[in-house]
Amino acid sequence: MTTPEIKNPPSTFFEKLNFLGPGFILSASIVGSGELIATTVLGAEGGFVTFWVILVSCLIKVAIQLEFGKNAIVTGKPLMSSFSSLPGPKNWAVWSTFLLTLFKIVQVGGMIGGAAIALSMLLPQLSPILLAFLLGAITSLLIYKNYYSVVERTSMVMVLGFTVFTLASVIAVSHSPFAFTLSDVASGLTFELPSNLIFVAIGAFGITGVASDEIIAYTYWCLEKGYAKYAGENDGSDEWKVRANGWIKIMYLDALVAMVIYTVVTAAFYLLGASILYGNEAIPSGNQLIETLANIYTQTLGENARLAYTAGAFFVLSSSVFATLAYWTRLFPDIFGELGWIKWEDLKTRNKWVAVLAWSLPILWALAFAFVNLPSFMVLFGGVVGSVLLIVVVYAAVCFRFRNNTLNLASGAFSTMLFWLSVLSIGMVSVYGIVKLF
Repeated sequence: MTTPEIKNPPSTFFEKLNFLGPGFILSASIVGSGELIATTVLGAEGGFVTFWVILVSCLIKVAIQLEFGKNAIVTGKPLMSSFSSLPGPKNWAVWSTFLLTLFKIVQVGGMIGGAAIALSMLLPQLSPILLAFLLGAITSLLIYKNYYSVVERTSMVMVLGFTVFTLASVIAVSHSPFAFTLSDVASGLTFELPSNLIFVAIGAFGITGVASDEIIAYTYWCLEKGYAKYAGENDGSDEWKVRANGWIKIMYLDALVAMVIYTVVTAAFYLLGASILYGNEAIPSGNQLIETLANIYTQTLGENARLAYTAGAFFVLSSSVFATLAYWTRLFPDIFGELGWIKWEDLKTRNKWVAVLAWSLPILWALAFAFVNLPSFMVLFGGVVGSVLLIVVVYAAVCFRFRNNTLNLASGAFSTMLFWLSVLSIGMVSVYGIVKLF
């Protein structure tokens, strides 16, 4: 891959659309088991009254993501370089990211297991464990060559697939006995939070929208899309500041599009749970939820609706597995390079490690699913680990903001307010996750 020349940012809206892309990968990663399962269950338990929690969760946390993206454009370097310079013991943030990500092998095992279970509902003659290894192999084929364009285009297809599926599901429900009205939706925008739903709501806040993994991954996609290279190296000149400011705003637009996508999809899952399952004494857990909803669609709209829902669920779950593998094959070589284990600057060495990881990680994920075989527990376990990693992410974001604010790039009173609200909310959820762990 050749280094692109320095470019001035596009000036028209339609020209800017040509430079979007990282947000599609982010959306493919975000909308997964947490949204399909946890968000639907919150709707089932709380009805429409806690709908606002989901919206706030998706909207407010994007400020941390923007700070990481801005830092990537300003430095032009992979994230672990910035993590190694954070105040504290040498490379503490690099080691923390490395070790916590290893623990999340269990979580991704649950994700690939969930996708395999959804697929087994379409192909009942094949076992979920066999399908998990098959899905891993297919995902490896898409990733091992280290082509950003393949990651971006595949993510776009998956995002289109699960967006159409969720919106179609909501439309289908409106023509069923479970139809909801605009007044029902409006009742969930009153910022009420019954005491018996506080813990469930906090849990949903932590698992929806951008989390620690997505925030870290976004920096790699911004670099590979070319935002930093187009801005050029920071030489302190006014010309660089103009270019950097322009490309940061392009990144903001990309993040905004992603936020709209995953907010709409997550909200749709919540409304499905609130309209179909609210009031049921026995709310299914984990991947049983997929089968339950699919059966409800069958009863009201016919067998074809069940197939469509199950296929959509597979798109949602497999998209997270795909995006996670693409991200980890970037993250681990970056960590290895920063710790001095490999020469990260050597493209040949880096690509070799991408290939090794692309083929080995899905095997580990499928093995984790085969041995534990409890997808819901596995995803929840990863969510708790992610709560710890969020503390590192929030601390890094604060450091990045203080360091980069002197450049006065794409900043203002509103972005400052949103950033500190995001820091406060994510910090509180992280502490909650750790308390629940112990």
